[in-house]
Amino acid sequence: MQSDFKGIGMTSQRTRDRLAETLIEMGIESEAVLDVIRNTPRHFFVDEALATRAYENTALPIGFNQTISQPYIVAKMIEALIKDNKLHKVLEIGTGCGYQTFVLAQFVDYVYTVERIDGLLVRARERFQKLGCTNIRSNHSDGNIGWKAHAPYDGIIVSAAPIGVPSALREQLALDGRLIIPVGEAGEQKLLEITRNQADYSEKLLDSVSFVPMLAGTDATR
Repeated sequence: MQSDFKGIGMTSQRTRDRLAETLIEMGIESEAVLDVIRNTPRHFFVDEALATRAYENTALPIGFNQTISQPYIVAKMIEALIKDNKLHKVLEIGTGCGYQTFVLAQFVDYVYTVERIDGLLVRARERFQKLGCTNIRSNHSDGNIGWKAHAPYDGIIVSAAPIGVPSALREQLALDGRLIIPVGEAGEQKLLEITRNQADYSEKLLDSVSFVPMLAGTDATR
């Protein structure tokens, strides 16, 4: 990783290490996930004015009425997705600022990420390029329909909450693949782990969560 992204002061390595310790106390067990969190420049994915808060375990605004997810939630979702799994292709719904995408890209061969807000996607692509990411493919599209062209996926991770699980995402999941998704109305959302079996799908409740709602269509506002 380029030295420009290592950070100083409130964005220093020591600050990142403290964040990792907080995640351990909250129950994150994967050393691999913790190591990537420690070495990812989260301050690079938020506005400069918020850089000093980048390593707090909190969601932060990224514009367009969207937020960068709380580090604990990113770690928990990715930990569940990769557990006992070697993943080749993963679909991410909701690129946002690109932070989770970048973390995920350290664990899989290819990340296919979909974002409905063009302005966010443009900025995320610029960040991926500056960070030297070569295994991320992105698409400006409606996350409810996934990205069928590259299906099936070994894993799917969703960063916004639909009322129910979109059928397209279930269908684009490979056999034995996992879908990590928040589902439900605001104030009643549950984080689910859905696994595709030979004949059906199984569900496991991971946590109670709070995500922005998953909307249909696309927004070209920049």
